[in-house]
Amino acid sequence: MKIAVIGATGLVGNAVVQELASRDHDVTAFARNSAKVFQAANVRAVSADVNAPDFAAQLKGFDAVVSAFNPGWDNPNLAADFTRGADNIVAAAQAAEVPYLLVIGGAGSLNVAPGLQLVDTPDFPADVYPGANAARELLTRLRERRDVNWAFLSPAAMFAVNPVKFEKTGRYRTGADDVLLNADGSPADIALPDLAAAIADDAENRAHLFERFTVAEA
Repeated sequence: MKIAVIGATGLVGNAVVQELASRDHDVTAFARNSAKVFQAANVRAVSADVNAPDFAAQLKGFDAVVSAFNPGWDNPNLAADFTRGADNIVAAAQAAEVPYLLVIGGAGSLNVAPGLQLVDTPDFPADVYPGANAARELLTRLRERRDVNWAFLSPAAMFAVNPVKFEKTGRYRTGADDVLLNADGSPADIALPDLAAAIADDAENRAHLFERFTVAEA
């Protein structure tokens, strides 16, 4: 398959590029600095600005597009820059008639109880809230649309909250709109390579068209 990854040098994007490359897909890796893209014979590194007028033209011809776009957690304008960039990615995917746009969002919009999302809980970190809320608002906008072929993945609630795990287990479980829990009732985590595998599996199978889903360690 011809699969594009947006945000290909970030933590998740880089892992997804490596996973897709290992499966012998034809990978195009979009990044602001293409020199930092993982190198492999089947990976094409492309410098790209998701806010550029010609970005839609760059998305034409792919079987699936994975968006791991993140303007940086240390960005003081994170929420506004995320919203602008994410909306432009969605618009570009629509214009390019992308068959499947898999957006990697956050866990903040997952339910912890009926009518209560994680981002609205009292202990949710204040410094993370603007970015997490922007991702939640993006999901809300996507859910109203059928003119772009979207899917939205929320990683496990403790992913990148706990120290990132880099050892692949080869197993994961999926859910829908609720936070996935461990056996003791605590929020689950997922290793970065397993998250990348779940993303690659979904891009290959286009399994969650017009749906949000979540993944966690099995």
